[in-house]
Amino acid sequence: MRVSLVEASRATLGALVGILLAGLITRAAMGEGSVAPMLIAPMGASAVLLFAAPSSPLAQPWSILAGNCIAAAIGVTIAGLVGDPILAAALALSLAIGAMLATQSLHPPSGAVALTAVLGGPAVLELGYGFVFWPVAVNSLLLVVAAMVFNRLTGRAYPTVPVKAADDSVRTGLLDVQPTDVEAVLRQYDEIVNVTPEVLEHLLEQAQIRAFQRSAGQLACASIMSPVAATVLPTTPVRTIWALMQRAELRALPVVDRHGGLVGIISRTDFFVAHLVDQRGKVKKWQIGFPRLRAHDLMSRNVQSALPETLVSKLVSPMVDQGLHQIPIVDASNRVVGMVSQADLLSGLFRSGFERVAEFPKQPQSIGDVSLSSAPA
Repeated sequence: MRVSLVEASRATLGALVGILLAGLITRAAMGEGSVAPMLIAPMGASAVLLFAAPSSPLAQPWSILAGNCIAAAIGVTIAGLVGDPILAAALALSLAIGAMLATQSLHPPSGAVALTAVLGGPAVLELGYGFVFWPVAVNSLLLVVAAMVFNRLTGRAYPTVPVKAADDSVRTGLLDVQPTDVEAVLRQYDEIVNVTPEVLEHLLEQAQIRAFQRSAGQLACASIMSPVAATVLPTTPVRTIWALMQRAELRALPVVDRHGGLVGIISRTDFFVAHLVDQRGKVKKWQIGFPRLRAHDLMSRNVQSALPETLVSKLVSPMVDQGLHQIPIVDASNRVVGMVSQADLLSGLFRSGFERVAEFPKQPQSIGDVSLSSAPA
């Protein structure tokens, strides 16, 4: 597994800081005359996961704290019940694995903690269940705190927290792989995978981007863009816009000026974020000022747009990274001439020959504050 020199240095320094702090603080708390060990060897293995693989599900705080303490408690119990050290070691390790799987706290170094409780010698045996607290729980807690601080200071998210989108309809990924899809595959695989579902989903998306960029070649936006289903003016009432989105099943609408120039975009997400509609798409009638709101009150003004000659591969990253479902295509005068959606990207990828489309879609005809095209939504 190759990593950059920067990442290798970060992991190396992190392990140094983590183990040093855990040892020094434990020694200061226990005192120089304590018979209990200041550090136990399995903490070195925990440090490897914490600082070299912090995104691993085996390196999360619950796995380390619960896994180490459960394994220590089982090891102490078996050591007191079974006289043969080899049999005791085997029983302690196997039972620790079963208990960690049952509590979703699997942590590989905890297996060594269980063996240490059995084979650690007179000092460990004398501690009894005190071994679970000193030094196992204390060492583990200090390592986790050090990892939280160090990883975040050096640009690594720890612990790994699943991020749920505010709007479930906004999904990234060209093939629209849902988190439930990843979870279902992992359940079917029925084996411990040393990567979180969130990281796995991200890796799949990035692989899709690279595959698409390789396949798309010189394909231009003009070849795959769809006609503009509708445009609205900045003064169009949001109630009218929402009704149009619902009726035509649109995710977003370009906002244009009187000359057709792009000035913004308004999406379903904007309505959800402003708490104007509920999850069923019903307008919240109690919302104060809703009838008076216009497109310019909700629209996003920093719009990602592209020219017809822009390569399709250039749109993939913003669509995936920002969760954009549609990107307006504008001409040299900033007039909207089409839209590219994630569905357009897929159809363009699989279109035989990637033929270029010579003609741009016809301009929509304006009807009042809403401009409609004859093309299907």
